[in-house]
Amino acid sequence: VFHYVVTSDSKDLTEVRTIHDWVIKPALLTVPGVAEVNSWGGYEKQYQVRIDPTRLIKYGVAFDEVIKAVEANNLNAGGGNISSGGSSLLVQGIGRVTNKEQIANIVIKAKDGVPIHVHDVADVEIGSEIRRGAVTYQGKGEAVLGLGFMLMGENPHEVTTRLKAKLEEIKHSLPPGIHVQTVYDRTELVDHVIGTVQRNLFEGGLLVIAVLFMFLGNLRAGLIVAMAIPLSMLFAFTGMWRFGIAGSLMSLGAIDFGLIVDSSVIQIENAVRHVAHDKTRRKMIDVVRVAAIEVRKPTMFGELIIMLVYVPILTLEGIEGKLFRPMALTVIFALIGSLILSLTLMPVLASLILPRKMSERDPLLVRAAQWLYRPVLNVVMHHKYATVALAVCSLVAAGIVARGLGSEFVPRLSEGAIAINVVRHAGTDIDESVRYNTQMEKALVAAFPDEVAHVWSRIGTAEVATDPMGVELTDIFLSLRPREQWTKAKTQADLVDLLQRELRDMPGQRIAITQPIEMRMNEMIAGTRGDIAMKLYGDDFEMLTEKAQEIGAIIGSTPGAADLNTEQITGQPVLQIRVDQDALSRLGVSAKEVMEIVESIGSKALGEVTEGQLRFPLVVRLPEPYRQSPETIGAIQLSTPTGQRIPLSTVAKIEQVEGPSTITREWGQRRITVSVNVRGRDVGSFVAEARQKIAEQVQLPAGRYHIDWGGQFENLQRARTRLMIVVPIVLLIIFSLLYVTYNRMLDAIRVFTGVPFAAVGGVLALWMRGMPFSISAAVGFIALSGVAVLGDMVLVSYVRQLRSRGMGLEESVRTAALTRLRPVLMTALVAGLGFVPMAFSTGMGAEVQRPLATVVIGGVISSTLLTLLVLPSLYLLFGSPIDLRNDDEDAAVEDGGGRVPPTSPSPTLAQADA
Repeated sequence: VFHYVVTSDSKDLTEVRTIHDWVIKPALLTVPGVAEVNSWGGYEKQYQVRIDPTRLIKYGVAFDEVIKAVEANNLNAGGGNISSGGSSLLVQGIGRVTNKEQIANIVIKAKDGVPIHVHDVADVEIGSEIRRGAVTYQGKGEAVLGLGFMLMGENPHEVTTRLKAKLEEIKHSLPPGIHVQTVYDRTELVDHVIGTVQRNLFEGGLLVIAVLFMFLGNLRAGLIVAMAIPLSMLFAFTGMWRFGIAGSLMSLGAIDFGLIVDSSVIQIENAVRHVAHDKTRRKMIDVVRVAAIEVRKPTMFGELIIMLVYVPILTLEGIEGKLFRPMALTVIFALIGSLILSLTLMPVLASLILPRKMSERDPLLVRAAQWLYRPVLNVVMHHKYATVALAVCSLVAAGIVARGLGSEFVPRLSEGAIAINVVRHAGTDIDESVRYNTQMEKALVAAFPDEVAHVWSRIGTAEVATDPMGVELTDIFLSLRPREQWTKAKTQADLVDLLQRELRDMPGQRIAITQPIEMRMNEMIAGTRGDIAMKLYGDDFEMLTEKAQEIGAIIGSTPGAADLNTEQITGQPVLQIRVDQDALSRLGVSAKEVMEIVESIGSKALGEVTEGQLRFPLVVRLPEPYRQSPETIGAIQLSTPTGQRIPLSTVAKIEQVEGPSTITREWGQRRITVSVNVRGRDVGSFVAEARQKIAEQVQLPAGRYHIDWGGQFENLQRARTRLMIVVPIVLLIIFSLLYVTYNRMLDAIRVFTGVPFAAVGGVLALWMRGMPFSISAAVGFIALSGVAVLGDMVLVSYVRQLRSRGMGLEESVRTAALTRLRPVLMTALVAGLGFVPMAFSTGMGAEVQRPLATVVIGGVISSTLLTLLVLPSLYLLFGSPIDLRNDDEDAAVEDGGGRVPPTSPSPTLAQADA
């Protein structure tokens, strides 16, 4: 969650590494929530005993004698305790060395009474480890990188904030010339994303409140409905706190204030209508009770259905479950609060706050909508067959469009940082990688000064190998400045294209551009850093390499492929020193002595040297002149038991061969991976085309060779399979609830038609905006099915009431459509407009919200057209009997004084009919 760079004015990387490991790291480890602080780059200080084979022969000392002498003279021991004069004394034996001089003066053995010391056969020097990793920074050369790791279950924002505060404290205690700079801070991404969510919610809330005021035409009524927003969110936040859900892009990203106030809108709108047209002297509470009971069933069941449609999201597993389950739970909590408020607090507030005398005249916006809607309604009712046929054609067209949408797991979130994976030839020297990375950093800093804040490169492996890589592999990280400061790119995608142009002319390497979190997620999911991973399993290295090259060529030629990378499993130069057992036996030399020399080419650990509170490794190592080439290693002199001097090449075969650079196994088989990023195209269609080409053009050997596909595509398949099982079950439950609500199959079918017609708008909206189907879009379709049903329930329930009062079929349909125009439009507009800021936002994190919002807005438009145009035609086509089984609100509405006859229509009905 946290990266920082330590640099020194003196360029002494040994000093920098020592200060980091013994000053900075221990201090950061005291921060609550920190699991580990890893260091990358620099030189770890070592005490090195550089044994000279020539001097060994001169003094007649064997290699292992030096090693045993140093190990035997670098010990501490405890001797328990003794009693002395009534007190107990601890016995402590101290034999550890603390400096170079003590090591050099260790006696190896005595020859003719003359002691032979370590300094006679070796030089003791301060050196550094053989590095398997390095870090360069800002084009200025090498540095030390620190990485802070968080404990599982901790809040990354809190842990990172504490790490930054601690690092500021440490800066004041560092030696002069040592500098610490934070280069990657996860809280920056979190703050930007949460800022985007807050802005979208605020703007959406303003739009919803504006619609309420315009349609209700009463300030008090609008304020009552608006109160449902903060109170429902308070209920949602309480549920989030109780279930341990953090406020994030995913948990808050699908909150729509329009959905939250839908049930309250219906309640208050009906109360306003009843109060405005009531000519009796009944008490206010009685009038509001009548209005609340009249719409009790559609509001309650509508909210329950919206909650129910989020159940499939709770069944998702894996990465998709972790991403979207908090969102579904948060929405469900908010809807539960909204439902409770609409059935309890909203009627109470209406009876207390609404004025008893209200204008019978509808607001201007409602009158304008009715003026436009009335002739259209007459046309569709007169041409009911054509209307239904047109609706069916739209369903067919949407199905055709949906097949060509393409698919991806989730939209790519712009993280505000870029990671560039660089692959060079196997066996590339670490110094060459350092030189080349510094050159690349200079080029990037010079080309994009307004876009790039920090650039640093990680080569090879860190101190603790949490992310093991060969020295031919590099990760270059770029932390970016705020977008308003950019001058050469408008979006992160544009910047990626410019980066590729800048780096493509640098030879001898392959690059793939991704993002830090995205790269880590892909590695954890599929073991590769690309969007898609093609895994080829088999036994033979040569066969795997050959077939992987064929497959890579096919994938690279597929439109949309970018940053193609075939894993290097061969090509590593290896210097093999293979002992000759016959020669060893003939000359009386042991293989152990040869292997000790081989170990000393690198470094053979002998113990530790303590400097006060600090501890540094003590190793034996050959001097540099003996480590330069196979010839110098082969010329190292050995001494036989007879005193004969022989070169190492006499008893061992030294040759340079090509070996495997990486051996990866999965499920007991060797594996090679071809990874690729996809740009300008959806992942689903890309994989489908690539799989078809590979199946047609690549012939795998019979037996233990097969191909698997992984990465984001794997997550998409798993989530899609789960939703295809769960969503139909939930839709069946929704239909059952509708049947229970109306006790009539035909009315339940009429209301349920809102689901497929809502999907029409969602599909067309994705197609018009050029968006593929994703799990985010799927969540939008799921939410949409509940919203679509709510508007239909309002209209169908009122038609049933009018029919039960004896009104004719055509008259009841027309009256219900005109009377319920305001609540239908209000519920649709607040649900759709609440998502408008999300649909068109360009802030960081908006990429994930955009498909969901696009689907809901498009679906709300199509489902509203269905409710207002197609549903009346369906009623006229299939009719509705008069002798319905009526609920309380259908037959009579109870007030404080008794039973109101169901056949007495309110003035609103007569006005609407006129």
